[in-house]
Amino acid sequence: MFEAITVSKLNNYIKQIFDAEELLHNISVVGEVFGVSLSRNVIYFSLKDENATLSCVSFYPNLISEIVEGSKIIVTGSPNYYVKGGKLNFNVVKVERAGQGKLYEEFLKLKQRLQDEGLFDTAHKKPIPSQIKRIGVITSKEGAVLQDIKNITWRRNPSVDIVLYNTKVQGLQAENEIAHAIDVMGHYDKVDVIVVARGGGSLEDLWAYNTEIVARATYNCPKPIISAVGHETDYTIIDFVSDLRAPTPSAAAELLTYNLSDKRAEMWGLFEDFYKTANRFLQNKINSSITINNKLLNTFEKLVLNETNTLKHKKDILLRGNEAFINQKYYEIGLIETTLNKVNPTEIMRQGYTKIEQQGKSINKLENLNLEENLTINFIDGHIDAKPIK
Repeated sequence: MFEAITVSKLNNYIKQIFDAEELLHNISVVGEVFGVSLSRNVIYFSLKDENATLSCVSFYPNLISEIVEGSKIIVTGSPNYYVKGGKLNFNVVKVERAGQGKLYEEFLKLKQRLQDEGLFDTAHKKPIPSQIKRIGVITSKEGAVLQDIKNITWRRNPSVDIVLYNTKVQGLQAENEIAHAIDVMGHYDKVDVIVVARGGGSLEDLWAYNTEIVARATYNCPKPIISAVGHETDYTIIDFVSDLRAPTPSAAAELLTYNLSDKRAEMWGLFEDFYKTANRFLQNKINSSITINNKLLNTFEKLVLNETNTLKHKKDILLRGNEAFINQKYYEIGLIETTLNKVNPTEIMRQGYTKIEQQGKSINKLENLNLEENLTINFIDGHIDAKPIK
């Protein structure tokens, strides 16, 4: 019975075998790319064909532009067995294009056919509502995507509701579940918009979103749909059919919600602007009223002054006319007084004339005198009685 060896010894033996085999040094391998990632200037990806996959790593970050998801490439390098992890990687030092991979070719064919049918036309795209109260999300309840959407949505606006339709995001029958979820959500009156989301992955991982059944379900959906599949550099068929593409699921949550704090600040800013504008308007009106009031007062004062001067002038004219009238009347009265004085018995008597009366009657003719009766002779300062003698 053989003695057991440690894992380290076994892995070292395997590494020595690979390192000693000259035929495995600087060889070329052809395959289809999937699972590309870049970390700390190291490129990680895999190659595959119909029957197998090969993990690859490259320490030449400038090769990233040649290693495209879904493309078919020829890589040159050597296999390296990693002792500590017990894993075989193919260290790539050179990359050449070898035509498109099978999946990518299918992607391009379907994309072109649907585009020719008009499924990508902007005329068919529905506008995203400006006021959103409830978002329908189609994704897996197990993934981080749902948590990202919930966290960002509720951090920005806690009043927005999220309705989840749990589906597979890859694997067998995933496309049928996604298409059915789109149809159900599209006829659910309580959601305003639908987000179809999943995290990043290889072309093969995202293939459910490159299928015709999902594309047509998206096109026929009566509600607006935002596609948020993969990372910013990932493009799928649903991105072209949907009403709006978000580069990531997190970005979709930001696109569909407004920041409540920012909105409050904006409202306060609008209120302050309105207050300042209203204050300026009222102040201008007050200033205008004061100006008009001053003008009216000045006009009124001028009018009163003019009327006062006119009345004063008329008064002067009237007074002068009255004075002349009164003087004329005084003159006339004087003439009358002079005339009356001339015929005034008293004045005549002052001149030495007397008035003779008999039985209370004035005697101005001899023939009226009764010799039998006494006479009364009136002087200016008294009278005497006398007996007439013929």
